[in-house]
Amino acid sequence: MKRNRIVAGAAAAAATALVLAGCSGGGDTGGGDADGGGGDGELTPVTLQLQWLTQAQFGGYYLAEANGYWEDLGLDVEIVPGAVDIVPQDVLAAGDVDFAIAWVPKALASIEAGAGITNIAQIFERSATLQVAWADSGIEGPEDLSGKQVGSWGFGNEWELFAGLTEADATGYTIVQQNFDMNALLNREIDAAQAMTYNEYAQLLEAVNPETGELYQPEDFSVIDWNEVGTAMLQDAIWANTQRLEDDEQYRETAVKLIQGAILGWIDQRDDPQAAADAVTAAGSTLGTSHQLWMANEINKLIWPSTNGIGHINEDQWDATVEMALATKNQDGAQVITTDPPDSAYTNEYVDEAIANLEADGVDLKGESYEPIEVTLNEGGN
Repeated sequence: MKRNRIVAGAAAAAATALVLAGCSGGGDTGGGDADGGGGDGELTPVTLQLQWLTQAQFGGYYLAEANGYWEDLGLDVEIVPGAVDIVPQDVLAAGDVDFAIAWVPKALASIEAGAGITNIAQIFERSATLQVAWADSGIEGPEDLSGKQVGSWGFGNEWELFAGLTEADATGYTIVQQNFDMNALLNREIDAAQAMTYNEYAQLLEAVNPETGELYQPEDFSVIDWNEVGTAMLQDAIWANTQRLEDDEQYRETAVKLIQGAILGWIDQRDDPQAAADAVTAAGSTLGTSHQLWMANEINKLIWPSTNGIGHINEDQWDATVEMALATKNQDGAQVITTDPPDSAYTNEYVDEAIANLEADGVDLKGESYEPIEVTLNEGGN
């Protein structure tokens, strides 16, 4: 089997064996009766809508469930996978689920359209969106996309790209509707393709170069990273129903517990990405095993190290996302939003309470010593 060894950074310390042991001790991590959960044996049912299908992008939530963190806090959480036709924030606003995972720009658009939702924990601190081209294309930055065939998925995934094009004063480019794969780039039908670090970029490195018979290497491609360009926008966050936060004390308590358990799950993914890959596979993901581990490792990079503690919403990053959402137009002249979002669009009240509970137990919420592991991708992600 062809193998491609990718160095994702300095090798991490050996993964902990405790993560999947199922007895990680809620009492030692801020869970259990002391935090108001599960004292009478009754669990509060909770539904959490994901943005997409079961995969390691959501590994922290699956580990929170598998390792009993939510149960220790008195919650019975049902994780609801997403799909092409599911808009998580709108499902939440309609009252069909209790909480949802969604990107901030997409949620801001829904809020402007009338959705009563609030960001209560910003799990991803960094953007994972790339624009990828062939190394021999001469494309190194967004300014080089002028006059090119530029792939984009649309569906609200295009805003960082258009913010970058606008800032670079790129002209004469053609936006091509791109499938959620990298075939158009591999077939040289487009000059640059949209990709997530944790998914489509890996698809390139899992593909065989017909000229060599070996897998493509990172040096075969050039990458535009919107974090480096300065047009990155906030992505995966936990959203709650605004009205229920205002009216329902139990819902507010549940919000804190949901975040608290999720944080513990994300810490487990940080410390043992293989555990996350295994957990989502056990939950039904059909992605290949090396692809799943790659994804878990790349997702960790979006979270760790965490500047102010995982989930805390950075006001500067929020304001930058809103500013770009107001200023950027796509190929149709549309903006993400046309007015500033209401103050209720985000709050640190619940995540900071969850962080304080965990800090009291000595939990490492910043991961300042975090280093990604080395992942070996196999052909087809197997």
